[in-house]
Amino acid sequence: MKLSLVLFSVLICTLFPLRDCDEQQQVREDQIVVVTVATKETDGFKRFMRSAKHFNYTVKVLGRGQKWKGGDYLSPGGGQKVRILKAALESMKDENKIIVFIDSYDVIFASGPKELLKKFVQAKHKVVFSSETLIWPDRHLEDKHPHVREGNRFLGSGGFIGYLPNIKEMVAEWAGDDGDSDQLFFTKIFINPEKRKSINITLDSKCRLFQNLHGALDEVVLKFEDRRVRARNLLYDTLPVIIHGNGPTKLQLNYLGNYIPNVWTFETGCTVCHDDLLPLRNLKENEYPLVVIGVFIQQPTPFVTVFFERLLKLQYPKNRLKLFIFNKEPHHEREVSAFVQDHGSLYLDVKFVGPEEEIEDTAARTMAFDMCRKQKDCDYFFNLDVDVALKNENTLKILIEQNLPIVAPLLTRTGRLWSNFWGALSADGYYARAEDYVDLVQGRRVGIWNVPYITSVYLMKASLLRSELSDDDLFHSNFMDPDMAFCQHVRNKGVFMYVTNMDTFGRILSTENYQTSHLHNDLWQIFENPEDWRERYIHENYTHIMKGKPVETPCPDVYWFPVFTDIACNHLVEEMEHFGKWSGGGNVDTRIQGGYENVPTIDIHMNQVNFDKEWHQFLLEYIAPITEQMYPGYHTQAHFDLAFVVRYKPDEQPFLRPHHDASTFTINIALNQRGPDYEGGGCRFLRYDCSVEAPRKGWALMHPGRLTHYHEGLPTTAGVRYIAVSFVDP
Repeated sequence: MKLSLVLFSVLICTLFPLRDCDEQQQVREDQIVVVTVATKETDGFKRFMRSAKHFNYTVKVLGRGQKWKGGDYLSPGGGQKVRILKAALESMKDENKIIVFIDSYDVIFASGPKELLKKFVQAKHKVVFSSETLIWPDRHLEDKHPHVREGNRFLGSGGFIGYLPNIKEMVAEWAGDDGDSDQLFFTKIFINPEKRKSINITLDSKCRLFQNLHGALDEVVLKFEDRRVRARNLLYDTLPVIIHGNGPTKLQLNYLGNYIPNVWTFETGCTVCHDDLLPLRNLKENEYPLVVIGVFIQQPTPFVTVFFERLLKLQYPKNRLKLFIFNKEPHHEREVSAFVQDHGSLYLDVKFVGPEEEIEDTAARTMAFDMCRKQKDCDYFFNLDVDVALKNENTLKILIEQNLPIVAPLLTRTGRLWSNFWGALSADGYYARAEDYVDLVQGRRVGIWNVPYITSVYLMKASLLRSELSDDDLFHSNFMDPDMAFCQHVRNKGVFMYVTNMDTFGRILSTENYQTSHLHNDLWQIFENPEDWRERYIHENYTHIMKGKPVETPCPDVYWFPVFTDIACNHLVEEMEHFGKWSGGGNVDTRIQGGYENVPTIDIHMNQVNFDKEWHQFLLEYIAPITEQMYPGYHTQAHFDLAFVVRYKPDEQPFLRPHHDASTFTINIALNQRGPDYEGGGCRFLRYDCSVEAPRKGWALMHPGRLTHYHEGLPTTAGVRYIAVSFVDP
């Protein structure tokens, strides 16, 4: 079969002697030499070389270590590339060599030399340039470009392929300065009919070999097939071999580079994003990289105490950590001081900047960078804003092992698509929805992703702070927020930022509606940050009930189960005592909205401290499911007229006489513990002559209200007893 195909190819070339028949038979892949000019090994250059290695290209890199004088993509330039290329070609003697001259900082390969060679031969010219839809840098030359039946008319100098003698002839005329335009030089050769014919130049008008992204973003999509990803040009239905993010399209190339040429599966997404890992598992503690952690508190934020608890639990040798803590908020001085006083000595060093110093956010972040930048032993800087709930204790180790310049763990807000990264930018540098953003946030595509913006939590190599990012004004901009300005500076320096979702790391807190008017403001976060509220205030064994663990029944139709943590109980008691306006036990107070107590107590109602909405949400989310489980067929919306914290003291109101509750069912949650806090107390159900005399702190006692469960509060003989009471469905 193979012999027949060879004979058929020979027969076709004999009967129809096309110009490229001999070339198809004679050209070999080893004749291809990729030539690029790269004066610095930027992240883009490293990506280019990885893609070249993946597809087995031979690359000759010119200009290493030279100072770049060729301008940037915003203005005409690039002449230095032509000068360096011209000099390098003089030493090449094999006229059968096929030179591929391309940029490297903003280029990736999408396929191998075999396909590139085949498409070059099919072009039937000695030199093939990439093409563009837009003319640059001289629009006055538009009419001099030859017309094409279909495809792009204009030459792009970022990539061309051709035989060595033809390319030598083409660059022989170069006599310009390093800052002159290489594209204008090649364009003038191309639009000259005699030179075009002599050198035998054509354009890759349909983007079969080269795809310039500038002016063509709407034409290019990703094609997923057979564990590979290709960029497809929809306009011409072609699969380009080389992708060039020219002009302002470098970010779009970064997006394509997340998939090309990485190994891909539809189940998990990108599974091999880079192979230059830095394992820590075999290191001794004193061999771990030294990390400066910058902690930033810029606004009132919930669960700050929990933040510091998680920081303390971070699995990393504390003698290899230095802390820079910036607190702008007087409201949080207590939490910061407590952490520094109790645990600061565990760390190698702690620097604290408080609100009294009146330092701006940008200046504080620069100070933190300098703490790492100016210390030769600092290996990494770890940014950690206080609104980060870092649940994964191994986060720092995981990020270091990625061995990337800047990498962030992907975090989201609970129940929302808001995250700590952007997948794309709008034309003015703000957020734009990337095609795969939702898939990354929701974990349908898993990997390490090159992104244009990160915030809140990220790890950065200290070497960057001493080189590309040595400027003191990284966070300054007249138009952008500091985090956006920082990311723009990073992008302009050619440094890549990554986000990883290969592990679960935690979440970002919502701070928009955080109020500071209470003693324990975190109690009011059940709506804004429900997961954090649950972890802080709901008993660890509560979920066991919902998974089928039997509920205790100390008396008939009376159910006893854990619901609050000790911290929740303490905060609720302290909040009420802080409010301090306890009602008199013998009076019906008009402040109680919607109802009154049959047997008034010494109490403070939830609506007095503006906690009634939050309390209703608690009942609805955590009590109602158990009610419906214990009382089959009954459904509740957890409405209440009366919900309060009651206080029993021997010299104030020690007990409660027998009564029925004005409810369908009642919830009594013990807020402190018999023994250490008080003596006596309990509840007796007269109909059944059954008592619960030792309520457990944080446990709820649930029983029917009217008719059957006539009950009394047993005397508190010493100390102070607190109970949270709710008359549900009155």
